[in-house]
Amino acid sequence: MTTAPRIDCHAHIYTRAMPLAPDAWHRPPGDATVAQYLDQLRRHGISHGVLAAASLYGTNNAYALSATGAHPNLKTTVIVAPSADRATLLAMQAVGAVGFRLQLRNRLVPDLTAPDWQGLLGHMAAIGWHMELHDDLVRLPPLIEAVERAGVRLVVDHFGRPANRGEVDGPAFEALLAAVGRGNCWVKVASGFRLEDPAAEQAAFDRLLARGGAQRLLWGSDWPFANFEDRVSYPSAITDYRRIAPDPALRAAIDRTGFAFYFPECVPPDGIA
Repeated sequence: MTTAPRIDCHAHIYTRAMPLAPDAWHRPPGDATVAQYLDQLRRHGISHGVLAAASLYGTNNAYALSATGAHPNLKTTVIVAPSADRATLLAMQAVGAVGFRLQLRNRLVPDLTAPDWQGLLGHMAAIGWHMELHDDLVRLPPLIEAVERAGVRLVVDHFGRPANRGEVDGPAFEALLAAVGRGNCWVKVASGFRLEDPAAEQAAFDRLLARGGAQRLLWGSDWPFANFEDRVSYPSAITDYRRIAPDPALRAAIDRTGFAFYFPECVPPDGIA
């Protein structure tokens, strides 16, 4: 029997031929092609994958959209200008885009109440897209509030990105837990290797699970582990996940959440790990 994970909800693809955005924070040392990613999935018994738009390339979504258009077992988020119109989003949705990724870490926080952002959020709500949000935990609460007010589903990356174990017990994490409890926010329990304090990973996982259950958690590998290429591998990412979530039934339930969110036609039945 194939054991969970069976869906990877956070990975990136790109090639060295793609031009980097002017504010790119990392220069990948090699290609991370769709063929290489699909091979990783096959080798580890994972049937479906979700691509997170790589902020290194700004609004260049062409490679990810070509991948999802060609492979129905893949979906992707995209990065677009806040002025993007609904027709543009619908054209991307037709070939596998499911949401917009807002990567704000080490960047200025935009005013999501501004007219262009309100327009984009309105389009997203109307077509069923979600906002994938990545920022440091302490900056999340007002962003969560703005996205919720717009009626857009929210997915928060990397455990909410607490800086240390203490922040997991602090007010910003409480705000994240409250959003999870309200039922329109999901959190990716992915990339613990990116947290500066290793103790924060398990503590954040435990609190998120206690507040929202498996139905609000999503697992992802974060392949190809940008800036950690020489320290993390696909097997080690799975091993780390199984360490923080040792119960196979729990991992199977988290899998079902991933399928229900991204591939609702493929949700496995209860009891299938």
